[in-house]
Amino acid sequence: MSLDIVYEDADCLVINKPTGLTVHKTSPDDPQITVVDLLLEKYPEIAGIGDHSMDSANSPQVNTDLVNSLRPGIVHRLDKETSGLMIIAKNQPAFDYLKALFKEREIKKTYLALVFGQLKNESGTIDLPLGKIGTKSTTQISGQKELTERSAITDYKVLEYYLLDPISYSLLEVSPHTGRTHQIRVHLKSIGHPIVGDKLYAGKRHLAPAGLNRLFLHAQRLAFTTPSGSNMVLEVDLPEELTNCLNSISIAR
Repeated sequence: MSLDIVYEDADCLVINKPTGLTVHKTSPDDPQITVVDLLLEKYPEIAGIGDHSMDSANSPQVNTDLVNSLRPGIVHRLDKETSGLMIIAKNQPAFDYLKALFKEREIKKTYLALVFGQLKNESGTIDLPLGKIGTKSTTQISGQKELTERSAITDYKVLEYYLLDPISYSLLEVSPHTGRTHQIRVHLKSIGHPIVGDKLYAGKRHLAPAGLNRLFLHAQRLAFTTPSGSNMVLEVDLPEELTNCLNSISIAR
Protein backbone atom coordinates (compact mmCIF):
# COMPACT_ATOMS: atom_id res chain seq x y z
CA MET A 1 0.00 0.00 0.00
CA SER A 2 1.31 3.46 -0.88
CA LEU A 3 0.13 7.05 -0.70
CA ASP A 4 -1.70 8.52 -3.70
CA ILE A 5 -0.15 12.01 -3.67
CA VAL A 6 -2.13 14.62 -5.59
CA TYR A 7 -0.04 17.68 -4.64
CA GLU A 8 3.17 18.29 -2.74
CA ASP A 9 5.47 21.18 -1.89
CA ALA A 10 8.04 21.86 0.86
CA ASP A 11 5.33 22.55 3.46
CA CYS A 12 2.42 20.22 2.82
CA LEU A 13 1.01 17.46 0.69
CA VAL A 14 -2.48 16.45 -0.37
CA ILE A 15 -3.36 12.80 -0.75
CA ASN A 16 -6.29 10.95 -2.25
CA LYS A 17 -7.22 8.60 0.61
CA PRO A 18 -8.93 5.35 -0.34
CA THR A 19 -11.93 4.02 1.52
CA GLY A 20 -11.13 1.51 4.27
CA LEU A 21 -7.93 3.24 5.38
CA THR A 22 -7.99 4.81 8.85
CA VAL A 23 -6.17 8.13 9.23
CA HIS A 24 -4.34 7.34 12.49
CA LYS A 25 -4.18 4.73 15.24
CA THR A 26 -6.30 5.03 18.35
CA SER A 27 -3.48 3.75 20.58
CA PRO A 28 0.18 2.77 20.16
CA ASP A 29 -0.70 -0.95 20.04
CA ASP A 30 -3.43 -0.52 17.38
CA PRO A 31 -2.40 -3.12 14.72
CA GLN A 32 -4.09 -1.59 11.67
CA ILE A 33 -2.08 0.12 8.92
CA THR A 34 -3.03 3.80 8.76
CA VAL A 35 -2.36 6.93 6.72
CA VAL A 36 0.12 7.99 9.41
CA ASP A 37 2.05 4.71 9.06
CA LEU A 38 2.43 5.32 5.34
CA LEU A 39 3.40 8.94 5.94
CA LEU A 40 6.11 8.07 8.47
CA GLU A 41 7.53 5.45 6.14
CA LYS A 42 7.97 8.08 3.40
CA TYR A 43 8.46 11.19 5.57
CA PRO A 44 10.03 10.13 8.91
CA GLU A 45 10.89 13.77 9.59
CA ILE A 46 7.23 14.62 10.32
CA ALA A 47 7.33 12.70 13.63
CA GLY A 48 6.67 15.16 16.43
CA ILE A 49 4.72 17.66 14.30
CA GLY A 50 1.45 18.37 16.06
CA ASP A 51 -0.83 20.57 18.12
CA HIS A 52 1.51 21.69 20.88
CA SER A 53 -1.00 24.37 21.90
CA MET A 54 -3.22 21.76 23.59
CA ASP A 55 -3.41 22.67 27.26
CA SER A 56 -2.96 19.49 29.26
CA ALA A 57 -3.23 21.50 32.49
CA ASN A 58 -6.84 22.37 31.69
CA SER A 59 -7.50 18.93 30.21
CA PRO A 60 -5.49 16.49 32.35
CA GLN A 61 -7.08 13.52 30.58
CA VAL A 62 -5.32 14.56 27.34
CA ASN A 63 -1.77 13.26 26.91
CA THR A 64 -0.49 15.82 24.40
CA ASP A 65 2.69 13.91 23.55
CA LEU A 66 0.74 10.70 22.95
CA VAL A 67 -1.87 12.41 20.78
CA ASN A 68 0.80 14.09 18.64
CA SER A 69 2.77 10.84 18.30
CA LEU A 70 -0.34 9.09 16.97
CA ARG A 71 -1.22 11.75 14.38
CA PRO A 72 1.88 13.72 13.30
CA GLY A 73 1.15 16.24 10.55
CA ILE A 74 -2.58 15.53 10.59
CA VAL A 75 -4.53 18.81 10.42
CA HIS A 76 -7.91 17.25 9.59
CA ARG A 77 -9.34 13.78 9.15
CA LEU A 78 -11.63 11.72 6.93
CA ASP A 79 -13.69 8.83 8.24
CA LYS A 80 -12.26 5.38 7.51
CA GLU A 81 -15.10 4.71 5.07
CA THR A 82 -14.73 8.07 3.28
CA SER A 83 -12.40 8.49 0.32
CA GLY A 84 -10.85 11.61 -1.19
CA LEU A 85 -8.63 14.61 -0.61
CA MET A 86 -6.81 15.25 2.64
CA ILE A 87 -4.11 17.81 3.55
CA ILE A 88 -1.04 16.88 5.64
CA ALA A 89 1.55 19.28 7.07
CA LYS A 90 5.24 18.48 6.56
CA ASN A 91 6.66 20.87 9.18
CA GLN A 92 5.51 22.60 12.37
CA PRO A 93 4.98 26.13 10.90
CA ALA A 94 2.85 24.62 8.13
CA PHE A 95 0.86 22.61 10.70
CA ASP A 96 0.12 25.73 12.75
CA TYR A 97 -0.80 27.69 9.61
CA LEU A 98 -3.16 25.03 8.25
CA LYS A 99 -4.82 24.44 11.63
CA ALA A 100 -5.48 28.19 11.79
CA LEU A 101 -7.03 28.11 8.30
CA PHE A 102 -9.37 25.31 9.33
CA LYS A 103 -10.31 27.14 12.52
CA GLU A 104 -11.07 30.30 10.54
CA ARG A 105 -12.98 28.25 7.93
CA GLU A 106 -10.65 29.38 5.17
CA ILE A 107 -10.31 25.90 3.65
CA LYS A 108 -13.26 24.92 1.46
CA LYS A 109 -14.04 21.20 1.31
CA THR A 110 -16.54 19.79 -1.17
CA TYR A 111 -17.86 16.23 -1.04
CA LEU A 112 -20.04 14.09 -3.26
CA ALA A 113 -22.66 12.01 -1.46
CA LEU A 114 -25.37 9.70 -2.76
CA VAL A 115 -28.32 9.68 -0.37
CA PHE A 116 -31.60 7.80 -0.14
CA GLY A 117 -34.71 9.59 -1.41
CA GLN A 118 -35.31 12.71 -3.46
CA LEU A 119 -34.77 15.97 -1.58
CA LYS A 120 -37.65 18.45 -1.88
CA ASN A 121 -35.30 21.43 -1.83
CA GLU A 122 -32.54 21.33 -4.43
CA SER A 123 -30.23 23.29 -2.16
CA GLY A 124 -30.12 24.24 1.48
CA THR A 125 -28.19 24.59 4.71
CA ILE A 126 -28.38 22.23 7.69
CA ASP A 127 -27.54 24.13 10.87
CA LEU A 128 -27.82 21.66 13.74
CA PRO A 129 -25.38 21.26 16.65
CA LEU A 130 -23.94 17.82 17.22
CA GLY A 131 -23.32 15.85 20.39
CA LYS A 132 -21.64 12.50 20.85
CA ILE A 133 -22.83 9.24 22.39
CA GLY A 134 -20.00 6.70 22.43
CA THR A 135 -18.73 6.35 18.85
CA LYS A 136 -21.85 7.88 17.30
CA SER A 137 -22.66 11.54 16.76
CA THR A 138 -26.20 12.84 17.13
CA THR A 139 -28.35 15.92 16.67
CA GLN A 140 -30.43 14.88 19.71
CA ILE A 141 -28.71 17.10 22.27
CA SER A 142 -31.46 17.03 24.91
CA GLY A 143 -33.18 13.99 26.34
CA GLN A 144 -32.45 11.54 29.13
CA LYS A 145 -28.91 12.89 29.15
CA GLU A 146 -27.78 16.39 28.28
CA LEU A 147 -24.93 16.28 25.75
CA THR A 148 -22.23 18.84 25.17
CA GLU A 149 -23.19 20.45 21.88
CA ARG A 150 -20.86 21.77 19.20
CA SER A 151 -22.06 23.96 16.35
CA ALA A 152 -22.20 22.26 12.95
CA ILE A 153 -23.24 23.72 9.58
CA THR A 154 -23.48 21.90 6.24
CA ASP A 155 -24.52 23.23 2.81
CA TYR A 156 -25.88 20.88 0.15
CA LYS A 157 -26.94 21.06 -3.50
CA VAL A 158 -28.67 18.38 -5.58
CA LEU A 159 -26.66 17.46 -8.68
CA GLU A 160 -28.87 14.65 -9.98
CA TYR A 161 -31.81 12.44 -9.07
CA TYR A 162 -31.56 8.68 -9.60
CA LEU A 163 -33.95 5.75 -9.48
CA LEU A 164 -33.60 2.00 -9.02
CA ASP A 165 -37.29 1.18 -8.84
CA PRO A 166 -38.76 1.41 -6.25
CA ILE A 167 -35.86 3.18 -4.50
CA SER A 168 -34.96 6.78 -5.33
CA TYR A 169 -31.66 8.53 -4.67
CA SER A 170 -30.13 12.00 -4.85
CA LEU A 171 -26.51 12.80 -5.72
CA LEU A 172 -25.44 15.79 -3.62
CA GLU A 173 -22.58 18.23 -3.56
CA VAL A 174 -21.96 18.84 0.14
CA SER A 175 -19.85 21.57 1.75
CA PRO A 176 -19.34 21.49 5.53
CA HIS A 177 -18.52 24.80 7.22
CA THR A 178 -17.35 22.96 10.33
CA GLY A 179 -15.44 19.71 10.76
CA ARG A 180 -17.27 17.69 13.39
CA THR A 181 -16.95 13.91 13.57
CA HIS A 182 -19.44 12.26 11.18
CA GLN A 183 -20.97 15.70 10.52
CA ILE A 184 -22.13 15.14 6.93
CA ARG A 185 -23.44 11.66 7.69
CA VAL A 186 -25.45 12.77 10.74
CA HIS A 187 -26.74 15.99 9.16
CA LEU A 188 -28.04 14.19 6.06
CA LYS A 189 -29.66 11.53 8.24
CA SER A 190 -31.29 14.30 10.31
CA ILE A 191 -33.23 15.55 7.27
CA GLY A 192 -34.36 12.04 6.39
CA HIS A 193 -31.79 11.30 3.67
CA PRO A 194 -28.98 9.08 5.02
CA ILE A 195 -25.98 8.34 2.84
CA VAL A 196 -26.09 5.17 0.77
CA GLY A 197 -23.88 2.47 2.27
CA ASP A 198 -23.75 4.06 5.74
CA LYS A 199 -23.97 1.04 8.03
CA LEU A 200 -23.72 3.18 11.15
CA TYR A 201 -26.44 5.76 10.46
CA ALA A 202 -28.65 4.56 7.58
CA GLY A 203 -30.01 1.44 9.24
CA LYS A 204 -30.70 -2.01 7.80
CA ARG A 205 -33.90 -1.02 6.02
CA HIS A 206 -31.94 1.19 3.63
CA LEU A 207 -30.39 -1.17 1.10
CA ALA A 208 -27.53 -0.01 -1.13
CA PRO A 209 -27.48 -0.90 -4.84
CA ALA A 210 -25.99 -4.33 -5.53
CA GLY A 211 -22.21 -4.29 -5.69
CA LEU A 212 -21.69 -1.24 -3.47
CA ASN A 213 -19.91 -2.31 -0.31
CA ARG A 214 -18.81 1.06 1.06
CA LEU A 215 -20.05 4.48 2.13
CA PHE A 216 -20.91 6.70 -0.85
CA LEU A 217 -19.07 9.76 0.45
CA HIS A 218 -16.07 11.19 -1.38
CA ALA A 219 -14.02 14.33 -0.62
CA GLN A 220 -13.84 15.55 -4.21
CA ARG A 221 -12.46 19.08 -4.00
CA LEU A 222 -10.21 21.21 -1.77
CA ALA A 223 -9.58 24.94 -2.11
CA PHE A 224 -6.99 26.61 0.11
CA THR A 225 -3.95 28.87 0.17
CA THR A 226 -0.68 27.05 0.82
CA PRO A 227 1.76 28.27 3.48
CA SER A 228 3.89 29.71 0.64
CA GLY A 229 0.92 31.77 -0.62
CA SER A 230 -0.23 29.75 -3.64
CA ASN A 231 -3.99 29.52 -4.19
CA MET A 232 -4.83 25.88 -4.80
CA VAL A 233 -8.00 24.20 -6.08
CA LEU A 234 -7.54 20.43 -6.22
CA GLU A 235 -10.07 17.90 -7.45
CA VAL A 236 -10.16 14.11 -7.85
CA ASP A 237 -12.62 11.88 -9.68
CA LEU A 238 -14.96 9.46 -7.99
CA PRO A 239 -13.37 6.07 -7.30
CA GLU A 240 -14.30 3.35 -9.77
CA GLU A 241 -16.69 1.58 -7.40
CA LEU A 242 -18.73 4.77 -6.88
CA THR A 243 -18.82 5.52 -10.62
CA ASN A 244 -19.99 1.95 -11.24
CA CYS A 245 -22.72 2.43 -8.66
CA LEU A 246 -24.05 5.53 -10.45
CA ASN A 247 -23.92 3.69 -13.77
CA SER A 248 -26.03 0.88 -12.31
CA ILE A 249 -28.96 3.18 -11.47
CA SER A 250 -31.09 5.34 -13.76
CA ILE A 251 -31.19 9.13 -13.96
CA ALA A 252 -34.67 10.22 -12.90
CA ARG A 253 -34.91 13.57 -14.66
